[in-house]
Amino acid sequence: MFTNKDYNFDRNHIWHPYTSIKKPLPCYPVKKAYGCKLELFNGKLLIDGMSSWWTAIHGYNHPRLNNALKKQINNMSHVMFGGITHIPAIHLCKKILSIMPKPLSCIFLADSGSIAIEVSMKMAFQYWMGKKRNKTRLLTIKNGYHGDTFGAMSISDLNNSIHSFWNKYFPCHIFAESPKSAFHKKWKNSDIDDFFRLVKNNHSEIAAVILEPIFQGIGRMYFYHPNFLKKVREICNDYDLLLIFDEIATGFGRSGKMFAYQHADNVIPDIICIGKALTGGNLTLAAVVCKKEISDGIDASIPKSFMHGPTFMGNPLACAVSLESINLLIETNWEKKVKHIENILQKGLIPLLKYPQVKDIRVLGAIGIVECKKIINIAKIQKFFVEKGVWIRPFFKFIYLVPPYIITTQELLILIETIEKAVERRDFFAI
Repeated sequence: MFTNKDYNFDRNHIWHPYTSIKKPLPCYPVKKAYGCKLELFNGKLLIDGMSSWWTAIHGYNHPRLNNALKKQINNMSHVMFGGITHIPAIHLCKKILSIMPKPLSCIFLADSGSIAIEVSMKMAFQYWMGKKRNKTRLLTIKNGYHGDTFGAMSISDLNNSIHSFWNKYFPCHIFAESPKSAFHKKWKNSDIDDFFRLVKNNHSEIAAVILEPIFQGIGRMYFYHPNFLKKVREICNDYDLLLIFDEIATGFGRSGKMFAYQHADNVIPDIICIGKALTGGNLTLAAVVCKKEISDGIDASIPKSFMHGPTFMGNPLACAVSLESINLLIETNWEKKVKHIENILQKGLIPLLKYPQVKDIRVLGAIGIVECKKIINIAKIQKFFVEKGVWIRPFFKFIYLVPPYIITTQELLILIETIEKAVERRDFFAI
Protein backbone atom coordinates (compact mmCIF):
# COMPACT_ATOMS: atom_id res chain seq x y z
CA MET A 1 0.00 0.00 0.00
CA PHE A 2 1.06 3.57 -0.66
CA THR A 3 -0.78 5.75 1.85
CA ASN A 4 -1.34 9.47 2.18
CA LYS A 5 1.22 9.41 4.99
CA ASP A 6 3.78 7.94 2.60
CA TYR A 7 2.95 10.59 -0.01
CA ASN A 8 3.18 13.44 2.50
CA PHE A 9 6.47 12.16 3.94
CA ASP A 10 7.96 11.93 0.46
CA ARG A 11 6.71 15.38 -0.45
CA ASN A 12 7.93 17.04 2.75
CA HIS A 13 11.25 15.29 3.35
CA ILE A 14 12.71 13.71 0.19
CA TRP A 15 14.38 15.59 -2.62
CA HIS A 16 13.72 14.39 -6.15
CA PRO A 17 15.84 15.46 -9.14
CA TYR A 18 15.75 19.10 -10.19
CA THR A 19 12.97 20.22 -7.89
CA SER A 20 12.47 21.65 -4.39
CA ILE A 21 11.07 20.27 -1.17
CA LYS A 22 9.03 23.39 -0.45
CA LYS A 23 7.26 23.37 -3.83
CA PRO A 24 8.09 20.03 -5.44
CA LEU A 25 6.86 18.78 -8.75
CA PRO A 26 4.30 15.98 -8.29
CA CYS A 27 5.59 12.42 -7.95
CA TYR A 28 3.73 9.27 -9.01
CA PRO A 29 4.28 6.17 -6.83
CA VAL A 30 5.40 3.12 -8.81
CA LYS A 31 4.61 -0.32 -7.40
CA LYS A 32 6.43 -2.46 -9.96
CA ALA A 33 7.90 -2.34 -13.45
CA TYR A 34 8.03 -5.00 -16.15
CA GLY A 35 8.62 -4.97 -19.89
CA CYS A 36 7.88 -1.42 -21.03
CA LYS A 37 5.30 -0.82 -18.31
CA LEU A 38 5.34 1.03 -14.99
CA GLU A 39 2.54 0.01 -12.64
CA LEU A 40 1.36 2.63 -10.18
CA PHE A 41 -0.06 1.76 -6.75
CA ASN A 42 -3.54 2.71 -7.95
CA GLY A 43 -3.29 0.03 -10.64
CA LYS A 44 -2.66 2.46 -13.51
CA LEU A 45 -0.27 1.12 -16.17
CA LEU A 46 2.07 3.54 -17.93
CA ILE A 47 3.98 2.84 -21.13
CA ASP A 48 7.52 3.99 -20.40
CA GLY A 49 8.97 6.30 -23.04
CA MET A 50 12.05 7.31 -21.03
CA SER A 51 13.89 4.02 -20.25
CA SER A 52 14.40 5.50 -16.78
CA TRP A 53 16.59 8.27 -18.18
CA TRP A 54 18.20 6.29 -21.00
CA THR A 55 19.14 3.22 -18.91
CA ALA A 56 16.54 0.43 -19.22
CA ILE A 57 17.25 -0.51 -22.83
CA HIS A 58 15.95 -4.07 -22.29
CA GLY A 59 12.88 -2.93 -20.38
CA TYR A 60 12.20 -3.85 -16.76
CA ASN A 61 12.44 -7.12 -14.87
CA HIS A 62 14.20 -8.91 -17.71
CA PRO A 63 14.68 -12.54 -16.58
CA ARG A 64 18.26 -12.77 -17.84
CA LEU A 65 19.32 -9.66 -15.99
CA ASN A 66 17.43 -10.72 -12.85
CA ASN A 67 19.08 -14.14 -12.95
CA ALA A 68 22.53 -12.56 -13.30
CA LEU A 69 21.85 -10.52 -10.17
CA LYS A 70 20.48 -13.49 -8.22
CA LYS A 71 23.40 -15.70 -9.15
CA GLN A 72 25.94 -13.07 -8.17
CA ILE A 73 24.30 -12.10 -4.87
CA ASN A 74 24.57 -15.71 -3.73
CA ASN A 75 28.36 -15.34 -3.93
CA MET A 76 28.82 -11.72 -2.82
CA SER A 77 27.07 -8.43 -3.37
CA HIS A 78 30.17 -6.33 -2.78
CA VAL A 79 33.82 -6.35 -1.80
CA MET A 80 36.24 -3.45 -1.84
CA PHE A 81 38.22 -3.12 -5.07
CA GLY A 82 41.38 -1.92 -3.32
CA GLY A 83 43.76 -4.87 -3.14
CA ILE A 84 40.99 -7.28 -4.23
CA THR A 85 39.68 -8.30 -7.62
CA HIS A 86 36.91 -10.61 -8.77
CA ILE A 87 35.60 -12.44 -11.82
CA PRO A 88 32.58 -10.16 -12.56
CA ALA A 89 34.86 -7.13 -12.94
CA ILE A 90 37.41 -9.01 -15.06
CA HIS A 91 34.79 -10.52 -17.37
CA LEU A 92 32.97 -7.19 -17.73
CA CYS A 93 36.15 -5.32 -18.60
CA LYS A 94 37.06 -7.95 -21.19
CA LYS A 95 33.62 -7.56 -22.74
CA ILE A 96 33.85 -3.75 -22.76
CA LEU A 97 37.22 -3.88 -24.52
CA SER A 98 35.78 -6.29 -27.08
CA ILE A 99 33.36 -3.58 -28.28
CA MET A 100 35.92 -0.76 -28.14
CA PRO A 101 38.49 0.16 -30.81
CA LYS A 102 41.81 -1.58 -30.09
CA PRO A 103 43.80 1.50 -28.98
CA LEU A 104 41.47 1.78 -25.95
CA SER A 105 42.74 -0.82 -23.53
CA CYS A 106 42.68 0.42 -19.91
CA ILE A 107 39.50 0.71 -17.82
CA PHE A 108 38.54 2.57 -14.65
CA LEU A 109 35.22 1.45 -13.15
CA ALA A 110 33.31 4.39 -11.67
CA ASP A 111 30.10 4.84 -9.67
CA SER A 112 28.09 6.99 -12.07
CA GLY A 113 28.26 9.02 -15.25
CA SER A 114 29.20 12.23 -13.45
CA ILE A 115 32.03 10.45 -11.63
CA ALA A 116 33.23 9.00 -14.92
CA ILE A 117 33.52 12.55 -16.27
CA GLU A 118 35.46 13.63 -13.17
CA VAL A 119 37.80 10.66 -13.61
CA SER A 120 38.39 11.43 -17.30
CA MET A 121 39.30 15.02 -16.42
CA LYS A 122 41.76 13.87 -13.75
CA MET A 123 43.27 11.39 -16.21
CA ALA A 124 43.88 14.15 -18.74
CA PHE A 125 45.47 16.51 -16.22
CA GLN A 126 47.65 13.82 -14.65
CA TYR A 127 48.76 12.56 -18.05
CA TRP A 128 50.29 15.98 -18.78
CA MET A 129 51.83 16.09 -15.31
CA GLY A 130 53.70 12.96 -16.30
CA LYS A 131 54.86 14.77 -19.44
CA LYS A 132 56.10 17.70 -17.28
CA ARG A 133 53.73 20.08 -19.04
CA ASN A 134 51.44 22.50 -17.26
CA LYS A 135 48.15 21.98 -19.04
CA THR A 136 45.29 22.88 -16.70
CA ARG A 137 42.31 23.79 -18.88
CA LEU A 138 39.77 21.91 -20.96
CA LEU A 139 38.12 22.90 -24.21
CA THR A 140 34.54 21.96 -24.89
CA ILE A 141 31.61 23.28 -26.93
CA LYS A 142 28.70 25.43 -25.84
CA ASN A 143 25.31 23.92 -24.99
CA GLY A 144 26.92 20.80 -23.54
CA TYR A 145 25.92 18.89 -20.43
CA HIS A 146 28.20 16.42 -18.62
CA GLY A 147 26.67 15.90 -15.18
CA ASP A 148 25.97 17.55 -11.86
CA THR A 149 29.20 17.17 -9.87
CA PHE A 150 31.51 20.19 -9.78
CA GLY A 151 34.05 19.12 -12.38
CA ALA A 152 31.30 17.94 -14.71
CA MET A 153 29.37 21.18 -14.22
CA SER A 154 32.47 23.26 -14.97
CA ILE A 155 32.59 21.87 -18.53
CA SER A 156 28.85 22.09 -19.09
CA ASP A 157 27.65 25.30 -20.70
CA LEU A 158 27.66 27.81 -17.85
CA ASN A 159 25.51 30.39 -19.60
CA ASN A 160 22.87 28.16 -21.20
CA SER A 161 22.24 25.45 -18.63
CA ILE A 162 20.78 24.54 -15.26
CA HIS A 163 24.21 25.17 -13.76
CA SER A 164 24.61 28.84 -14.67
CA PHE A 165 24.18 30.12 -11.10
CA TRP A 166 27.34 28.19 -10.05
CA ASN A 167 29.55 30.19 -12.44
CA LYS A 168 31.69 31.90 -9.83
CA TYR A 169 32.80 28.61 -8.28
CA PHE A 170 34.30 27.03 -11.38
CA PRO A 171 37.75 27.10 -12.99
CA CYS A 172 37.89 28.93 -16.29
CA HIS A 173 37.63 26.37 -19.06
CA ILE A 174 37.24 27.26 -22.75
CA PHE A 175 33.97 27.06 -24.68
CA ALA A 176 33.78 26.98 -28.47
CA GLU A 177 30.65 27.60 -30.49
CA SER A 178 28.65 24.41 -30.91
CA PRO A 179 28.21 23.14 -34.47
CA LYS A 180 25.17 24.38 -36.34
CA SER A 181 25.25 21.86 -39.19
CA ALA A 182 22.60 19.26 -38.37
CA PHE A 183 23.25 15.53 -38.64
CA HIS A 184 21.07 15.04 -41.71
CA LYS A 185 21.92 18.37 -43.37
CA LYS A 186 24.82 19.71 -45.44
CA TRP A 187 28.11 20.29 -43.63
CA LYS A 188 29.36 23.88 -43.35
CA ASN A 189 33.13 24.27 -42.91
CA SER A 190 32.58 27.46 -40.93
CA ASP A 191 31.28 25.32 -38.04
CA ILE A 192 34.83 24.45 -37.05
CA ASP A 193 36.24 27.99 -37.27
CA ASP A 194 35.69 29.06 -33.67
CA PHE A 195 36.94 25.73 -32.33
CA PHE A 196 40.10 25.97 -34.45
CA ARG A 197 40.72 29.58 -33.40
CA LEU A 198 40.47 28.72 -29.70
CA VAL A 199 42.79 25.73 -30.05
CA LYS A 200 45.34 27.75 -32.03
CA ASN A 201 45.38 30.52 -29.40
CA ASN A 202 45.29 28.31 -26.28
CA HIS A 203 46.73 24.90 -27.12
CA SER A 204 49.72 25.24 -24.81
CA GLU A 205 47.41 25.21 -21.76
CA ILE A 206 44.66 22.86 -23.02
CA ALA A 207 44.90 19.36 -21.53
CA ALA A 208 42.02 17.89 -23.50
CA VAL A 209 38.94 18.48 -25.58
CA ILE A 210 35.79 16.95 -24.11
CA LEU A 211 32.41 16.78 -25.79
CA GLU A 212 29.27 14.73 -26.37
CA PRO A 213 29.75 13.08 -29.78
CA ILE A 214 27.02 13.65 -32.38
CA PHE A 215 24.25 14.27 -29.85
CA GLN A 216 24.23 17.13 -27.38
CA GLY A 217 21.84 16.07 -24.62
CA ILE A 218 19.84 18.20 -22.22
CA GLY A 219 21.88 21.28 -23.01
CA ARG A 220 20.53 21.38 -26.55
CA MET A 221 18.88 18.08 -27.59
CA TYR A 222 20.54 18.39 -31.00
CA PHE A 223 22.19 16.00 -33.47
CA TYR A 224 25.17 17.63 -35.17
CA HIS A 225 27.08 16.69 -38.31
CA PRO A 226 29.69 13.88 -38.06
CA ASN A 227 32.21 16.04 -39.95
CA PHE A 228 32.55 18.19 -36.87
CA LEU A 229 33.96 15.20 -34.96
CA LYS A 230 36.34 14.44 -37.82
CA LYS A 231 37.65 18.00 -37.81
CA VAL A 232 38.00 17.99 -34.01
CA ARG A 233 40.04 14.78 -34.14
CA GLU A 234 42.32 16.22 -36.83
CA ILE A 235 42.90 19.43 -34.86
CA CYS A 236 43.60 17.48 -31.66
CA ASN A 237 46.18 15.42 -33.55
CA ASP A 238 47.79 18.53 -35.04
CA TYR A 239 48.06 20.32 -31.69
CA ASP A 240 48.78 17.31 -29.47
CA LEU A 241 45.56 17.47 -27.45
CA LEU A 242 43.73 14.59 -25.82
CA LEU A 243 40.17 13.92 -26.99
CA ILE A 244 37.52 12.74 -24.52
CA PHE A 245 34.09 11.54 -25.60
CA ASP A 246 31.13 11.57 -23.22
CA GLU A 247 29.05 8.60 -24.42
CA ILE A 248 27.15 8.19 -21.15
CA ALA A 249 23.73 8.86 -22.68
CA THR A 250 24.40 7.63 -26.23
CA GLY A 251 26.38 4.45 -25.62
CA PHE A 252 25.04 0.94 -26.24
CA GLY A 253 23.07 1.54 -29.40
CA ARG A 254 20.87 4.51 -28.59
CA SER A 255 21.88 6.55 -31.68
CA GLY A 256 21.82 3.59 -34.08
CA LYS A 257 25.52 2.84 -33.59
CA MET A 258 27.00 1.01 -30.60
CA PHE A 259 28.58 4.37 -29.73
CA ALA A 260 27.53 7.67 -31.27
CA TYR A 261 31.07 8.69 -32.29
CA GLN A 262 31.02 5.77 -34.78
CA HIS A 263 28.80 7.88 -37.03
CA ALA A 264 32.06 9.69 -37.87
CA ASP A 265 34.29 7.29 -39.80
CA ASN A 266 37.82 6.61 -38.51
CA VAL A 267 37.46 8.80 -35.43
CA ILE A 268 38.73 7.29 -32.17
CA PRO A 269 38.93 9.17 -28.86
CA ASP A 270 41.81 8.95 -26.39
CA ILE A 271 39.38 8.55 -23.49
CA ILE A 272 35.71 7.53 -23.51
CA CYS A 273 33.13 7.66 -20.71
CA ILE A 274 30.25 5.19 -20.66
CA GLY A 275 27.40 4.60 -18.21
CA LYS A 276 23.57 4.72 -18.02
CA ALA A 277 22.60 1.73 -20.23
CA LEU A 278 25.76 -0.14 -19.17
CA THR A 279 23.83 -2.03 -16.48
CA GLY A 280 20.56 -2.17 -18.41
CA GLY A 281 19.06 0.18 -15.84
CA ASN A 282 19.50 -2.16 -12.87
CA LEU A 283 22.28 -0.62 -10.78
CA THR A 284 24.60 2.35 -10.97
CA LEU A 285 27.90 1.80 -12.77
CA ALA A 286 30.01 3.67 -15.28
CA ALA A 287 33.42 3.22 -16.85
CA VAL A 288 36.24 5.30 -18.28
CA VAL A 289 38.25 3.60 -21.03
CA CYS A 290 41.54 5.06 -22.26
CA LYS A 291 44.50 4.38 -24.49
CA LYS A 292 47.57 2.71 -23.00
CA GLU A 293 49.60 5.84 -23.59
CA ILE A 294 47.30 7.69 -21.16
CA SER A 295 47.90 5.20 -18.38
CA ASP A 296 51.65 5.25 -19.16
CA GLY A 297 51.65 9.04 -18.85
CA ILE A 298 49.86 8.86 -15.51
CA ASP A 299 52.39 6.29 -14.28
CA ALA A 300 55.17 8.73 -15.17
CA SER A 301 53.70 11.42 -12.92
CA ILE A 302 54.13 11.88 -9.20
CA PRO A 303 52.80 9.89 -7.27
CA LYS A 304 52.97 7.35 -10.16
CA SER A 305 49.44 6.16 -9.35
CA PHE A 306 45.99 7.31 -10.35
CA MET A 307 44.63 8.71 -7.12
CA HIS A 308 40.94 7.95 -7.33
CA GLY A 309 39.02 5.12 -5.69
CA PRO A 310 35.25 5.16 -5.19
CA THR A 311 34.06 3.07 -2.24
CA PHE A 312 31.83 0.94 -4.46
CA MET A 313 34.26 0.80 -7.38
CA GLY A 314 33.88 -2.43 -9.35
CA ASN A 315 30.78 -3.51 -7.43
CA PRO A 316 30.35 -7.24 -8.27
CA LEU A 317 26.55 -7.05 -8.59
CA ALA A 318 26.75 -4.12 -10.99
CA CYS A 319 29.54 -5.79 -12.98
CA ALA A 320 27.64 -9.07 -13.26
CA VAL A 321 24.44 -7.48 -14.53
CA SER A 322 26.38 -5.17 -16.88
CA LEU A 323 28.10 -8.14 -18.50
CA GLU A 324 24.75 -9.85 -19.02
CA SER A 325 23.21 -6.64 -20.37
CA ILE A 326 25.94 -6.24 -22.99
CA ASN A 327 25.65 -9.92 -23.96
CA LEU A 328 21.88 -9.57 -24.22
CA LEU A 329 22.23 -6.47 -26.40
CA ILE A 330 24.65 -8.14 -28.79
CA GLU A 331 22.64 -11.36 -29.03
CA THR A 332 19.24 -9.80 -29.75
CA ASN A 333 19.79 -7.86 -32.98
CA TRP A 334 19.71 -4.42 -31.39
CA GLU A 335 20.51 -2.66 -34.69
CA LYS A 336 17.26 -3.92 -36.26
CA LYS A 337 15.24 -2.94 -33.17
CA VAL A 338 16.70 0.56 -33.00
CA LYS A 339 16.23 1.09 -36.73
CA HIS A 340 12.58 0.05 -36.42
CA ILE A 341 12.08 2.52 -33.56
CA GLU A 342 13.76 5.24 -35.64
CA ASN A 343 11.41 4.59 -38.57
CA ILE A 344 8.31 4.73 -36.37
CA LEU A 345 9.51 7.90 -34.63
CA GLN A 346 10.16 9.61 -37.97
CA LYS A 347 6.78 8.65 -39.41
CA GLY A 348 4.92 9.57 -36.25
CA LEU A 349 6.69 12.70 -35.01
CA ILE A 350 7.59 14.64 -38.17
CA PRO A 351 3.89 15.33 -38.99
CA LEU A 352 3.65 17.17 -35.65
CA LEU A 353 5.44 20.11 -37.29
CA LYS A 354 2.00 21.25 -38.46
CA TYR A 355 1.09 22.32 -34.92
CA PRO A 356 1.82 25.94 -33.94
CA GLN A 357 3.36 24.86 -30.62
CA VAL A 358 6.10 22.84 -32.36
CA LYS A 359 9.35 24.43 -33.49
CA ASP A 360 11.31 21.39 -34.72
CA ILE A 361 11.36 17.57 -34.82
CA ARG A 362 14.62 15.62 -34.61
CA VAL A 363 15.10 11.85 -34.76
CA LEU A 364 18.18 9.63 -34.71
CA GLY A 365 18.19 5.99 -33.71
CA ALA A 366 15.94 5.43 -30.70
CA ILE A 367 15.84 9.14 -29.83
CA GLY A 368 12.90 11.32 -30.80
CA ILE A 369 12.75 15.01 -29.92
CA VAL A 370 9.89 17.48 -30.18
CA GLU A 371 11.22 20.99 -29.63
CA CYS A 372 8.42 23.37 -28.70
CA LYS A 373 8.36 27.13 -29.16
CA LYS A 374 7.53 27.87 -25.54
CA ILE A 375 8.53 26.54 -22.14
CA ILE A 376 6.45 23.56 -21.06
CA ASN A 377 4.38 23.47 -17.87
CA ILE A 378 5.94 20.24 -16.60
CA ALA A 379 3.53 19.50 -13.75
CA LYS A 380 0.49 20.07 -15.91
CA ILE A 381 1.64 18.10 -18.95
CA GLN A 382 2.99 15.28 -16.74
CA LYS A 383 -0.45 14.85 -15.17
CA PHE A 384 -1.97 14.69 -18.65
CA PHE A 385 0.49 12.04 -19.79
CA VAL A 386 -0.17 9.87 -16.73
CA GLU A 387 -3.91 10.14 -17.23
CA LYS A 388 -3.38 8.95 -20.82
CA GLY A 389 -1.32 5.97 -19.64
CA VAL A 390 2.20 6.99 -20.68
CA TRP A 391 5.35 8.02 -18.87
CA ILE A 392 7.09 10.88 -20.66
CA ARG A 393 9.21 13.40 -18.76
CA PRO A 394 9.64 16.68 -20.68
CA PHE A 395 11.91 19.53 -19.66
CA PHE A 396 12.25 23.18 -20.65
CA LYS A 397 10.95 23.28 -24.27
CA PHE A 398 11.55 19.62 -25.10
CA ILE A 399 9.27 16.59 -25.19
CA TYR A 400 11.42 13.59 -26.03
CA LEU A 401 11.27 9.82 -26.29
CA VAL A 402 14.07 7.34 -25.55
CA PRO A 403 12.09 4.09 -25.18
CA PRO A 404 13.39 0.62 -24.29
CA TYR A 405 14.54 -1.26 -27.37
CA ILE A 406 11.96 -4.00 -26.69
CA ILE A 407 9.03 -1.61 -27.10
CA THR A 408 6.28 -2.81 -29.45
CA THR A 409 5.07 -0.83 -32.42
CA GLN A 410 1.68 -0.38 -30.75
CA GLU A 411 3.23 0.91 -27.51
CA LEU A 412 5.39 3.35 -29.45
CA LEU A 413 2.43 4.60 -31.46
CA ILE A 414 0.50 5.26 -28.24
CA LEU A 415 3.41 7.37 -26.96
CA ILE A 416 3.50 9.35 -30.19
CA GLU A 417 -0.28 9.80 -30.32
CA THR A 418 -0.28 11.09 -26.75
CA ILE A 419 2.44 13.64 -27.57
CA GLU A 420 0.31 14.80 -30.50
CA LYS A 421 -2.68 15.28 -28.18
CA ALA A 422 -0.45 17.33 -25.88
CA VAL A 423 0.95 19.66 -28.55
CA GLU A 424 -2.56 20.29 -29.86
CA ARG A 425 -3.23 22.20 -26.64
CA ARG A 426 -2.01 25.67 -25.71
CA ASP A 427 -2.50 25.43 -21.95
CA PHE A 428 0.57 23.19 -21.48
CA PHE A 429 2.90 25.91 -22.71
CA ALA A 430 3.99 29.24 -21.22
CA ILE A 431 2.39 32.33 -22.73
